[in-house]
Amino acid sequence: MTALQPTGPHLDVDAEVITQFTWDYVQHRPQLSRLYEKGKTSQWNATTDIDWSPEVNFGEVRSAEDDPAGQMFGFMDAGPLAKYGGDDPTRRAQLRWEFQSWMVSQFMHGEQGALVATARLVETVPEIDAKYYAANQVADEARHVEAYAKYLNEKLQHSYEISKPLEALLIDIMSEKRWDITYLGMQILVEGLALAAFGLGNAMFQDPIIKQVTDYVMRDEARHVAFGVLSLQGLYPEMSSAELAEREEFLLEASQLMYDRFLLEQVWERMEIPVAEGKEFAANNPLMAIFRQMLFSKIVPNLNKLGLLTPKVRELYGNLGLLQFENAPDSATEELGAAAS
Repeated sequence: MTALQPTGPHLDVDAEVITQFTWDYVQHRPQLSRLYEKGKTSQWNATTDIDWSPEVNFGEVRSAEDDPAGQMFGFMDAGPLAKYGGDDPTRRAQLRWEFQSWMVSQFMHGEQGALVATARLVETVPEIDAKYYAANQVADEARHVEAYAKYLNEKLQHSYEISKPLEALLIDIMSEKRWDITYLGMQILVEGLALAAFGLGNAMFQDPIIKQVTDYVMRDEARHVAFGVLSLQGLYPEMSSAELAEREEFLLEASQLMYDRFLLEQVWERMEIPVAEGKEFAANNPLMAIFRQMLFSKIVPNLNKLGLLTPKVRELYGNLGLLQFENAPDSATEELGAAAS
């Protein structure tokens, strides 16, 4: 039974896992080998490759001409903020900066989840090809956590704790001993959602440093999601109906957690807006709904590629308006196609 012990700023997750050594050192997966080679030549240094010199002034009120993010964010001014000081330019600017701080903080927490989960994959996956690439990804994830932490601690000087839905999903992923569910939860769901969120976030972020960091991270994340698709491809058609039902149940719960993750409870609380009103706005505003749907744009085609859009998963995704992405290119096809061009 999984036990969780709060230890101050830490969270301990107990899990029984099976460590797999392999004495077969021949790489049998050419596509994974290509991805591994691309990963080796795509490293960057968070200390020297990012220009950390610009000032970042949290809460700065900017003119409309200098603030395209604010223009994109304008629809939120008509939400609950309108009742609680929305006519004040300082309050409107604060909402944009709080959203940026919250989103980057969740990126950082998710990247630490990926760091730990991918280290687990090195230990538990059976093939040498996957161990090689997972080890390469561990270095990527450490760099991502480093970059986001440096930005939040030294430049923005403003951050958020991990959101409850993301924490719950990380606990579910890390308490699993079945390596394919670690892939599903982290490489397909968390990393897939993050890949879309990076692009959407960068359209709203307000300073050049975080845009540069996230551009670099996005290049790595595209490979990471492709790694999950390639590693799981062909696995699920071989499983029994009982085994597939367990994966289906995991996907249903995890997808709902990820969808609910963007109701912004922590932001409303920080803005001193009644959380219930903020959540209702985030859940029902048409533009917020489109935002949440776009976050799944990389997840749905990957699940379709893996044969995991089962009737129950399709029903949930249909209710959430996500099936529009079903026939988009999957991440492995996109990434390997880009590598070949």
